[in-house]
Amino acid sequence: MSIEKRKTDHLRLNLKEEVQFCQVSTGLERYRFQHQALPEINRSDIDLGAIFLGKALRYPFLISSMTGGAGETQHINRNLALAAQSCGIGMGVGSLRAALEDPEQAKTFQVRDAAPDILLLANLGAVQLNYGYTVEHCRRAVEISQADALILHLNPLQEVLQPEGDGNFGNLLSKIKAVCKALKVPVVVKESGAGLSEQVVSKLADAGVAAVDVAGAGGTSWSRVEMYRAHSERERRVAAQFIDWGIPTAEAILQARRAAPRLPLVASGGIYNGLDAAKAIALGADLVALARPLLKAAAESAESVTELIEELAQTLSIAMFCIGAPNLIALKNTPHLRKIDKEST
Repeated sequence: MSIEKRKTDHLRLNLKEEVQFCQVSTGLERYRFQHQALPEINRSDIDLGAIFLGKALRYPFLISSMTGGAGETQHINRNLALAAQSCGIGMGVGSLRAALEDPEQAKTFQVRDAAPDILLLANLGAVQLNYGYTVEHCRRAVEISQADALILHLNPLQEVLQPEGDGNFGNLLSKIKAVCKALKVPVVVKESGAGLSEQVVSKLADAGVAAVDVAGAGGTSWSRVEMYRAHSERERRVAAQFIDWGIPTAEAILQARRAAPRLPLVASGGIYNGLDAAKAIALGADLVALARPLLKAAAESAESVTELIEELAQTLSIAMFCIGAPNLIALKNTPHLRKIDKEST
């Protein structure tokens, strides 16, 4: 099956089918802010600005790497980029493997003309480093997209469940380390919805990555996506057993922070609103990344994406106001986030 056909399948399934985790949640619902009736700050003074990989962002949001590599994805990436430019946030594009193997697909990833000022991140599957890809392929991916940084994504579960997946993850860490050392732009490593453990984050930090995105469980289940794409009933049954596999996003944030207290950290995985974004930052994240809600909005228009991002920012600022946190540093260090008993929810 061609990469283009696979990208089309993934896009269609994420837009049309139920692809959420079934029983596992992000874990963010287990946390609640303690309201402060005397916040001692002026709402108009709240600053949502962040610095990530040396780039100033108006809001602490990143549009997760989602798509590209098929004709119908071009307008989606463009709408996402226009919204990112308008809102002053960052954006990742989907895996550029499609463009490296078929130069005709390069245009589906090229959004710099629509978003000249944003933090833009290229993206490749780290496992491809075990299938002939080199530092030069990584450089080329950055050049094609005119990106400021490169994301190497880890998705072992999805790969082994894909009919056309690549399952050789042996000795991959040393290759990631070599890319970090050789590439002139920062390298970010992210999971794809099953979370990064404390042990993995520690290894990645030692390897020299510039940041990690925990991409925890609780949002899109790629096992469920691949279940829809399975070629046989047995493959469907196997994929179904892993729908709820992964480290919930809240736990992944905490594990990552324990492993690398000073490493820039992105939280993603089922974060769909500004209140959960506030919780993720209070747990230790520097940025929050979103995918599926923005994908659905981008299928409509850039304005729909912008409206959703502005709603997220408004909700985040209200949460910060009501706990007396004037900026993201104060939010990260707030004493007003409480873990609640399940029974009390």
